[in-house]
Amino acid sequence: MIDFPFNREKAINAMLHICNSLGGTWDKYSLLKILYFAEQKHLAKYGRPITGDNIVAMEYGPVPSISYDEVKYSKVNPHFFSITDNIVTAKSIADLDLLSASDLECLNESIEENKHLSFGDLKAKSHDKAYNWTIQNLGENQTIPYIEIAKAIGATNEMIEFIRLTSENFNFTFNEKHDW
Repeated sequence: MIDFPFNREKAINAMLHICNSLGGTWDKYSLLKILYFAEQKHLAKYGRPITGDNIVAMEYGPVPSISYDEVKYSKVNPHFFSITDNIVTAKSIADLDLLSASDLECLNESIEENKHLSFGDLKAKSHDKAYNWTIQNLGENQTIPYIEIAKAIGATNEMIEFIRLTSENFNFTFNEKHDW
């Protein structure tokens, strides 16, 4: 499976940026969908995800699973978020120095494109080809392959191959550092 290393600081700051851009408080479902669409957009344009999170095909669509846990369990580490029912409140300002210009570009595009969509509209939009491929081939609650996420948004064959090679390089470097 093609994957990238998860960057917790980028994930937290991407979600803080989304929340802060939307007034500081937003519903959990929409927050995570906006992050998913930003990840998808960045993957197809630049050949890598923003956070490296595992995107899981859950009942209501793709979910960046580690980011979801970060928000869901904010009571364990309440420095960044508070959550009441399904409402997430940012408790600090995003450190934009941890996000690249391309990260911010895709996050901002995703915010603008999706902030007005209802739960049903976000659900329908996120039940895309990558989600459906995963449900049909791997099952619910399984990680959606990055290649399928990129294909679903129309990444070129060249970009698909670039993603494959980039992921292999990340995995090789990561494993080399931790095998001794």
